[in-house]
Amino acid sequence: MSQENLNFTAFGSDALRATFRLHASGVAIITSHTESNEPIGFTATSVTSLGSTPPLVSFNIARGSSSYEHLIVGRKVALHTLCAKNLELAQRMAGPKENRFLQQDYVLEDSLPIFPQASGVLVGTIRQRIEVEANAVVILDILRGTEGNQDARPLLYYRRGYLTATERLADND
Repeated sequence: MSQENLNFTAFGSDALRATFRLHASGVAIITSHTESNEPIGFTATSVTSLGSTPPLVSFNIARGSSSYEHLIVGRKVALHTLCAKNLELAQRMAGPKENRFLQQDYVLEDSLPIFPQASGVLVGTIRQRIEVEANAVVILDILRGTEGNQDARPLLYYRRGYLTATERLADND
């Protein structure tokens, strides 16, 4: 066993930010609607699969977000995975909420805004919200999805900016 002395120089929030700036995340868009069927949505980099049996996905959101109050248990949500060609869409959905749906580049399916240009789309129902301090974890039951664009270069968020993966290092055997 190695006896390296690690020099822990960052603590708490500073440590978290320093480490996660160096951790690449996939970029996604979450969309849904209000009680009056107005579209809502935002860019997320905290999306992860919880498992395939049953098919569950989670994402994180600040409880102070303008979208959070509309993400109620039982409501349908669309989760869009993004590729490099969706950069403008990711930036727009991360910007001011009043500008997110000005362009008519989405379609409505049961009042759910869907961006067909995304590399993949999953539709699910909110199963649970777990509130932790000023944040929440939202868990979705996945109902259906598109096959996805197998040739798309994934859009990643890394060091407070967007990039894409270009080199395959190894296959998982």
